[in-house]
Amino acid sequence: MEKSLSEYVSISKNIENLKLEKTVKIAIMSSFTLNGLDETIRVMCSELDTRCQSYVSGYNQYNQELLNSQSNYYNFSPNITFLILDIRNFLGDTFHYPYDISNEERKLIVKEKTEQLKNIIYLFEKNTKSKLVISNFNIPSYSPNGIIETKSNFGFHEMIEEINSSLRQMCKEKNSIYVYDFNNFVSRYGENNIFDYRQFHVGDIQITYNLIPNLANDLMSYVKPLLGKTRKCIVLDLDNTLWGGIVGEDGINGIELGHTPTGKAFVEFQKELLSLWNQGIILSINSKNNFDDAMKVIREHPDMILREKHFASIQINWNDKAENMTQISNEANIGLDSFVFFDDDKLNQERIKHEFPEILTVNVSDDPSNFVPILKEINDFNVLHRTTEDSNRGEMYAQQRQRKNFENSVSNLDEFLKQLNIKVKIKKANKFLTPRISQLTLKTNQFNLTTKRYQEEEIQKLSNNENFEVGCAQVLDKFGDNGITGVYIIEKNKNLWIIDTFLLSCRIIGRGIENAILTEIIKKAKQKGIAELRANFIPTTKNKPSENFLSDFGFKKNNDYWIYDLNNEIKTSNHLEVETE
Repeated sequence: MEKSLSEYVSISKNIENLKLEKTVKIAIMSSFTLNGLDETIRVMCSELDTRCQSYVSGYNQYNQELLNSQSNYYNFSPNITFLILDIRNFLGDTFHYPYDISNEERKLIVKEKTEQLKNIIYLFEKNTKSKLVISNFNIPSYSPNGIIETKSNFGFHEMIEEINSSLRQMCKEKNSIYVYDFNNFVSRYGENNIFDYRQFHVGDIQITYNLIPNLANDLMSYVKPLLGKTRKCIVLDLDNTLWGGIVGEDGINGIELGHTPTGKAFVEFQKELLSLWNQGIILSINSKNNFDDAMKVIREHPDMILREKHFASIQINWNDKAENMTQISNEANIGLDSFVFFDDDKLNQERIKHEFPEILTVNVSDDPSNFVPILKEINDFNVLHRTTEDSNRGEMYAQQRQRKNFENSVSNLDEFLKQLNIKVKIKKANKFLTPRISQLTLKTNQFNLTTKRYQEEEIQKLSNNENFEVGCAQVLDKFGDNGITGVYIIEKNKNLWIIDTFLLSCRIIGRGIENAILTEIIKKAKQKGIAELRANFIPTTKNKPSENFLSDFGFKKNNDYWIYDLNNEIKTSNHLEVETE
């Protein structure tokens, strides 16, 4: 971590007066002492332009707080709760003397403890709207049975494994409950590095102070997607980043890629990048290089893992890298705050940091064998629910590059739109579409009339409310399926409909799709005999692309809202097909 715990604690004292964009309420519960975790998380949230209001439960008081419906915890009403448990406390004396009882008694204890966890989850689901992140249990490296632990019938380690497995199964189908892999955390940093007997006996401290920031960083993996603060594009240099050497000097046969120890490190790095691409992370290139030389490697080198199809934007030229970064943003139509920049050159790193502080510029070492560990430490790519659109995003943006090339080949915009063969499928929300709809409300900033944010549970609740209609739009064209890229939420009163939310993914802006969706809403309002259709526009620093949408469509400003005259002739688009389900 870049900062020590003492630095985080010190900084936390000075963040209250900061003007921050968002607010999140986070509760921390634990069965042992976690001093400094609260302060660290609040600072990490402030670095995301978010104010964290926190609640820290009393020492080992989580059961009492959950059982009391009038507790301070429930009154706090958090957005997300972290419950970190330790196996010593959870098993009690059985932790020390598991073999003083029979196999059957150990199974009964596991059953009892599993029921205890089930009750915790039940109370959360019943009494809160909070997302719960509950830790599993670390499996100690030692055993009271020594070297014959693996021969034990339902032994000490198997007991803990069974509890962890049951916890995982309990949470698998619950949208608001997540299991934090605390056992993995202990494995990564080492039991001997984490646990200090002296600290433990002083104050039940089970994680050394120097590793509290690492734990906080892990937990922020859940907070970032909750806030819509994830990143989705890795921008890569080429020479000494995707391969060793300089292709313009060494040639395609002289670069290091595969076979040598250094070459193998670059291949391993590319494999890790491909894995992220398969999960929906966009890849782009920003390289000062000769285009033909570099593309020859990408297209022809036998050990190259990433090929042309894997990159949403390819900027290989002698331009300033900051200029190229802007071009990538424009070409992919995504904000710079979605970028992670990976470049071995320190001067390039500093140039991008200075020009675009919103980009996460990675401090890359000179040793390519460290690239994969560095990449794995970045926790900005996580999602709380992986949608079809997430999984296919890399391919979708590669198709976007094809669209851009096609657009450049035709004479005018009208011709381009007509030849795209756009089809818009408008659908009502259901349980399968809810995660994607929520995700779009959390992440979409540019074409978003109100920037209201909704969690999955809130979308589901609105969908089941007869006074609301939640819908979305799937967009297809000759190059492929863009997936669910538009969302609307309408508040339906007797004679008045209010457009609560109206948004469009940035990658399909400018194709008339927004007009087609709004036209269908207007048609439906007319059919229902609605007297007035009203919409809101709440300006932000990022939604300027949508500020003239309502007026251009024909809405008239009336105080703080916009009204559409339903007697107007309905606009239709002749370059696309609309299908309503």
